[in-house]
Amino acid sequence: MTSVPVSSPTQEYPNWTPDHSLDLLFHPDTIPVQVRRELHQDLHVRPLARTDYNRSHLSVLSVLTVVTDPGLAAYQARFDLLRAAPRTNYTLVIVDKPTDQIVAVGSVFIEHKFLRGLGSVGHIEDIAVNPKVQGKKLGLRVIQALTGISEREGCYKTILNCSDKNIPFYEKCGYVKKENEMAKYNERPGTPKL
Repeated sequence: MTSVPVSSPTQEYPNWTPDHSLDLLFHPDTIPVQVRRELHQDLHVRPLARTDYNRSHLSVLSVLTVVTDPGLAAYQARFDLLRAAPRTNYTLVIVDKPTDQIVAVGSVFIEHKFLRGLGSVGHIEDIAVNPKVQGKKLGLRVIQALTGISEREGCYKTILNCSDKNIPFYEKCGYVKKENEMAKYNERPGTPKL
């Protein structure tokens, strides 16, 4: 595996926080090097950081659905919960270096199974790109990174759910339409205990 040099701030990006200064969800070398190389120099892909509450993480997620602000303490408790299951939860972000703000996000979680010889499946979730930077292939880069992580973890398949209007995008990412999704929503969802 090829390592990417440790990121460091430059005079060009004085606001940007490099990886080695952050408390990250997983090791940054887990992200495929090719994805890093294909990003514009003003952008950086890395794991979610414990302090990303202050970098527009929830705002970018609000592109998908209503996002309730849980507050910093609850956000960090959820981060700690995700990190407590190593090699299971991978949320990554693309950061705009000049502003040190998140512009794209996505997650893959690894489901460890008993079938297929104790196989694993990668589930891609919560792909979101700030509307101001949509159309610049950031969604594609997020999908490529998450798929690469899933494959590196040995998953025999990587799956995701999407709306019909997003099928062409995911087909461009190499995914094919299979089966159907079913859902049952809790009519009285409560606040999760952290």
